[in-house]
Amino acid sequence: MSVSYRTVAPATLRRTAGEQPEPHEPKLLIPALGTFYGTARDLAYLIVRITPAAILIVMHGWGKLIAGPAPVIASMAKYGIYPPTLMGYVVIVLETIGAVCVMLGLLTRIFAAGLAIEMAVIAFYVHPPWGVAPATSPFQLVLTWGLIFLAIALRGGGPYSLDRTIGWEL
Repeated sequence: MSVSYRTVAPATLRRTAGEQPEPHEPKLLIPALGTFYGTARDLAYLIVRITPAAILIVMHGWGKLIAGPAPVIASMAKYGIYPPTLMGYVVIVLETIGAVCVMLGLLTRIFAAGLAIEMAVIAFYVHPPWGVAPATSPFQLVLTWGLIFLAIALRGGGPYSLDRTIGWEL
């Protein structure tokens, strides 16, 4: 019996009910939901891409944008991140424009990689002097965010992204 696939979204293969999985695919728990599983996989990635970027801009980027560059530059100098002026502006751009671009899926890999690097610097350079214990440092949270942005950088915008729509996926 041959396996047939139908294309529903660009570069995404979906099984219809009753079709056998490819050798590298897991067996479906409920085979009749094969089309749903394929669609849900792409939508789940959309949620994974949008959620951390939205939280980042609301909880961190917007405040930095409203306060202006001075407090961010002072923070860079306090932690010994040089040149503080340049790095302060880089952080503001990443946490505002970069977060919006990750949400939209525009230049996703570039901005997600920049955010992953920012989170790595925060996790391993800023927080270690405070320790890695959950009661004294948000090390684990920042590390988790960094790994999420790294995963987004590795995968790209996905099927529901402006990168894919305009054909700029890097």
